[in-house]
Amino acid sequence: MLLESPNDNILQTDIERVSQDLSKFFEIKNKVFFITGASGLLGSIIVKSLMCLNRCYQFNISVFALVRNYNKAQATFGDLLLDDHLQIIVGDVLSIPHIPEFIDYIIHGASITSSKSFVTHPVETIITAINGTYNVLELARLNNVSGMVYMSSLEMYGNLNSDLPISEDCGGFIDPLSIRSSYSESKKMAENLCCGFSSEFGLPVKIARLTQTFGAGVSYNDNRVFAQFARSVIEKKNIVLHTTGETVRNYCYTSDAVRALFYILLRGVPGSAYNVANMETAISIKEMAELAVSFGTQTEIEFKLEDSNNHGYNPTIKICLDTSSLSKLGWSAEVRLIEMFQRLIKSMEINI
Repeated sequence: MLLESPNDNILQTDIERVSQDLSKFFEIKNKVFFITGASGLLGSIIVKSLMCLNRCYQFNISVFALVRNYNKAQATFGDLLLDDHLQIIVGDVLSIPHIPEFIDYIIHGASITSSKSFVTHPVETIITAINGTYNVLELARLNNVSGMVYMSSLEMYGNLNSDLPISEDCGGFIDPLSIRSSYSESKKMAENLCCGFSSEFGLPVKIARLTQTFGAGVSYNDNRVFAQFARSVIEKKNIVLHTTGETVRNYCYTSDAVRALFYILLRGVPGSAYNVANMETAISIKEMAELAVSFGTQTEIEFKLEDSNNHGYNPTIKICLDTSSLSKLGWSAEVRLIEMFQRLIKSMEINI
């Protein structure tokens, strides 16, 4: 059978690491998965890890992968599209195409994720999150799925400045009159929809509150801050900060995040939320820039402070997620911050 990422040995190693961990979940053998946002960073690794489970452990899993652009899916999955176990469904969560088989498990990751879009297209951001999630939940209910996980975000906690790790029962302030709140408010409402379906219909849906996640597989042209830093190192250019870089958060490596999604899906409590992060990676944006500089020979930091509202930047916050609840499910983070950046840079170099 075909390798999942033959042109990126860093990503291929990550996928095999994920599939090895998942091989103990025998309950997903011979099952059907529906993945939304399947050509995105985490969605694509989820799909490839399930295909790897088939190749390495004979799990006979069928995957229906919802994507918005077939050309992107071709570039993402390559020869895996020849595998009969993978079916690409071109469409949108706002109008989900017909799925020709009953579905056992759903991982819902489709979302508008561009910070700039939160302020330039706030209505689309909100509608995609709420109406799209309703449609996926309704599909899950009609299929009487064995499990579903919704990929939420640490941004649902709003603006927090805390020296203590934030557990799932904490809440921060979100200004509903701020255009930038289109993403965080809609994520919060989508979570409440999940709880509603769990309570009213007994749907076994769980929520994953993901911190920012990066690693092998990040597109070379990705515009998120960690990708910008890595790209500057690769191109031997200065890292330009448009804020003072005081925001602090913890992060998670891609393969660790994907593993966490399956632990939540298969071991989590319906109607509950679980933080997903590596608690040992708390760092400010400025400190992350300094870490990136340490990997380069001709890269320095320069500041060009601008009006953050025009770029969709978050206000300065300090938030680190407490993953105690997730750890109780048997999960633990494996990749530390320095290795995260090393693997990110090596993978991006391969994919220039």
